Amino acid sequence: MVQHRMIDVNGIRLHIAEQGSGPLVVLLHGFPESWHSWQHQFGPLAAAGFRVVAPDQRGYGGSDHPEDVEAYSILHLVGDVVGLIRELGEERAFVVGHDWGAPVAWHTALLRPDLVRGVAGLSVPPPFRGERPPLKAMDERFGGRFYWNYFDRPGVADAEFGRDPRTTLRKFFTMGAGDAHGDGIRQPLVDPERGWLADLPDPETLPGWFTEADLDALTESFSRGFTGALNWYRNLDRNWELTAPWQGAVVTPPALYVYGDRDIVPAFPGTPELIARLPELMPNLVREPLKLAGCGHWTQQERPDEVNAALLEFLTSLSRADG
Repeated sequence: MVQHRMIDVNGIRLHIAEQGSGPLVVLLHGFPESWHSWQHQFGPLAAAGFRVVAPDQRGYGGSDHPEDVEAYSILHLVGDVVGLIRELGEERAFVVGHDWGAPVAWHTALLRPDLVRGVAGLSVPPPFRGERPPLKAMDERFGGRFYWNYFDRPGVADAEFGRDPRTTLRKFFTMGAGDAHGDGIRQPLVDPERGWLADLPDPETLPGWFTEADLDALTESFSRGFTGALNWYRNLDRNWELTAPWQGAVVTPPALYVYGDRDIVPAFPGTPELIARLPELMPNLVREPLKLAGCGHWTQQERPDEVNAALLEFLTSLSRADG
């Protein structure tokens, strides 16, 4: 059974869910999610002999929500993972992330390769730092209509999403599902005056892999609002500045990348070209990027069996190699 507790990490308290014993696997969720997004991974990974831990990351769910926007930089987020590994009594861990959790996982492997036995990212590919600050670049490219720029406006998306969290989350998860993009993937652009939700359909039924109980759990996790989660986006340009010393650096631990062919994120400008080059850019990528047919953004929830099979092959092979 999955157990829950609070743990002091990096100057804050994190809520964690954990199951199993053996080599540590840290599962990092994205936006707008919680530890619960990994519910299909706990049992299979624990049964295969791994200690599985998924936190609500800072600003989410039952974990602390610091007020300072700058407390959500990539260095703080990596610090939480480093501190979590230490507080759990481990010297090294496998780190797996989805959506925003993927950049945290990739950066943990980039900045602290000594702690990472292997790293896997779902949806978001590794963090090869661009030549320009990302918020500024997207603002110029899309005239301020890209969703990152909308999220960057203080208090605006916070209020829109917080008026009816259940409807907000229902729309997000339906919009990001694989069957929502049958006619082609479009860039997520927002009319800043109307907001994001106004133009999203409000479905009568949820995707088959996402139940009302899942929506209940997720809605409860956002009972404290969306500001902490949105503060991650408000640090995008700051993260670009902070990671300047790693310009040109690559992720060296063994790595796995998995994504859906109907996911919005891998279709972002420049990302398809990056994914095509990953085998040459990632010295220890264990296989070609795994592309899941018909899968949208919610990778491990839409395709749990395929994701679990890929993770188990990755984790068990590395565990055997480590002895």
